[in-house]
Amino acid sequence: MRERNAIRPDVADDALAGEVAEWLVGHGRPLGDVPSTTACLHALAATGLLARIARATQVRRDAALTELGAHDLSLARLAEGHVDAVRILAQTPERLAPADGPMGVWASDPPDGRVRATPTASGWRLDGCKRWCSGAGGSRHVLLTAHAPDGYRLFVVSLEAPGVSPVADTWAGVGMVGADTRDVELDRVEVPTDAAIGGPGWYLDRVGFGAGGVSVAAVWYGGAVGLARTLRTRCTRRADAHDLAALGAVDASCTGMRAVLRDAGARLDAGTVPDARTEAQRVRAVVEAGCHAVLGEALPVLGATPLGRDRVHARRAADLPVYLRQHHGPRDRAALGQRVLDEEPAW
Repeated sequence: MRERNAIRPDVADDALAGEVAEWLVGHGRPLGDVPSTTACLHALAATGLLARIARATQVRRDAALTELGAHDLSLARLAEGHVDAVRILAQTPERLAPADGPMGVWASDPPDGRVRATPTASGWRLDGCKRWCSGAGGSRHVLLTAHAPDGYRLFVVSLEAPGVSPVADTWAGVGMVGADTRDVELDRVEVPTDAAIGGPGWYLDRVGFGAGGVSVAAVWYGGAVGLARTLRTRCTRRADAHDLAALGAVDASCTGMRAVLRDAGARLDAGTVPDARTEAQRVRAVVEAGCHAVLGEALPVLGATPLGRDRVHARRAADLPVYLRQHHGPRDRAALGQRVLDEEPAW
């Protein structure tokens, strides 16, 4: 029996990921711009596949998100945000149902991009500028974090509410353009009392926070898988010893990332992870390093021609380094190192 190559693991091993891959093949690929990426997301949501991904186990969910990432990272970024929003709502004490249409989670909180939540007689008023808001023009509702007098809170916000204004032309980069990431201004946005969900501090303290971080890493891994498949296709046509060495190194990196993601997912599903936040930090560190290794091996061997003439490859090569910066490099590794000092590691 022919052994499966780790560069293409998830379609064969998981039915949901296979369905996602089949749908993507039948519906083409976004063009890298906002309209086509948004249209593809809405079409995918209309099939019910996104809802099924959100309901799936961690292992199956991450395999499906990996397949999306291998296809198109901007599309996968928006899909992962919707899945995360659905799962967050399901984790609330009220087990809230998702709103209609794709959703997102806007939880970036830099010092110059914080939103204030002020109690009012009828609920809350939101003011400020939220940074790094993906899907700013294509979502109808989002989950948005804000600083309230009693702590850090999460709110359900309609983007059609008066005072919500996505800011045009705030994304200047060439990578991840299709994700439509912008600043969003909130000027005296009134929301009802029940728009605040989970209570102060709940968003960061909930059990599912770490699992969501693992799913983001699964999308990063998908970007590396896309590069790996391109390299393997090239090597089936022609390959010298240097090409094969790069392919072997890429396979080793993909195999390692897949193993870490699958192991973490299985233990999260089984409820045997002592600290999901530490697990997520560890997984993200491994996958970030593995993705950089794949970039470093694949891009030099593939050379300049596909960067200049293959839009899919060129876009992936631009998208993945940008998306990986959700990992904060030495700062995140230092946080993991501190946890290793505070907790007994498995090794």
